[in-house]
Amino acid sequence: MSIVIAGAAETDEVGRLPYHSTLQLHLEAARNALADAGMTKDDIDGIATVGTPGPIQVAHALGISPAWLDGTAVGGSSFLFHVRHAAAAVSAGLCRTVLITHGESGRSRVGAGRHAVAADSVFGQFELPYGVVGPPTLFTLTALRYMKETGLTHEQLAGVAVAQRRWASMNPRAMYRDPITVEDVLASRLVAYPFHLLECCLVTDGGGALIVTTAERARRSPVHLLGAGEAAESPVISQMEDFTTSKAFRMSGEAAFREAKISHTDVDHLMVYDAFAHVPIYGLEDLGFVERGEAGAFIEEGHTSPGGRLPMNTNGGGLSYTHTGMYGMFAIQESVRQLRGEAAAQVPDVEISVVLGNGGMFASAATLVLANHL
Repeated sequence: MSIVIAGAAETDEVGRLPYHSTLQLHLEAARNALADAGMTKDDIDGIATVGTPGPIQVAHALGISPAWLDGTAVGGSSFLFHVRHAAAAVSAGLCRTVLITHGESGRSRVGAGRHAVAADSVFGQFELPYGVVGPPTLFTLTALRYMKETGLTHEQLAGVAVAQRRWASMNPRAMYRDPITVEDVLASRLVAYPFHLLECCLVTDGGGALIVTTAERARRSPVHLLGAGEAAESPVISQMEDFTTSKAFRMSGEAAFREAKISHTDVDHLMVYDAFAHVPIYGLEDLGFVERGEAGAFIEEGHTSPGGRLPMNTNGGGLSYTHTGMYGMFAIQESVRQLRGEAAAQVPDVEISVVLGNGGMFASAATLVLANHL
């Protein structure tokens, strides 16, 4: 049985959407994905989503009574988990066609839940009291250790944002499109050392949706799921096995490549979750595309930029395209577009695309290997 993504679409707009509630973003994305797939809500018997509203509320709002639901919530990688879980459910006969939705009013906060940290949580007890408040201050721990141990320079870290802006400059939907230089990045406001503003993800509104089913049920341009993997390491960054590498990245990537039966030379296109500029560096190394300590120079030399041998984050990524708070959905969307030949910054001859998602501060990870043919 071949499992495919039969429909994929984002909300009509991404960026600043102060008149869209969180639920509205879910529903708009669902409507667009159904239209993309040539399906209606009556074709759907499985629902997956994360956060508030959850799968029950989304299903109810769409007028669907699902036989299968998934509310797995593991941060920005959740949607990659959902694809893997939906594939397993369809293969097992638990449902036939699954709709995965995402909507997040990350910037405007319309209908969004409050950010709160439980005092008795691991983070609340052992990290928050020491002044690490959010992602910028938490991710510094890993970035600074990686720079110390590998010799990654500030210029190379800034080069990640520059490379992705090259892609964003070709994407009309990208929030930031003006070309930038390494000097521009280093001159932008320092947020939390070593991160400057342009090395930190955007804060936007938007959403997306996917439809997972069998190749036989797909009605147009299906994208095949060749392999998938998921993993988790620690709920807090201070308890990572090694600050300079993600165990969850490695485990999920190895599982996905093994299931897909591919090697690195088979990959034409790569999407790596980029909440901050160092995360794609970890992704390149932990997935095995380059050796330890080589990713900064690899990006600096232009290999991931337009015309490079490993095009990465071709929508502009979370640094320049959009980042609602949980970015994984948008990474999958871009892979689907590239495999269909429909991307704004289309890469020639893409047959296999790999998507790596990060949840929390290297807490969870999932990897998908997608292809436009078996």
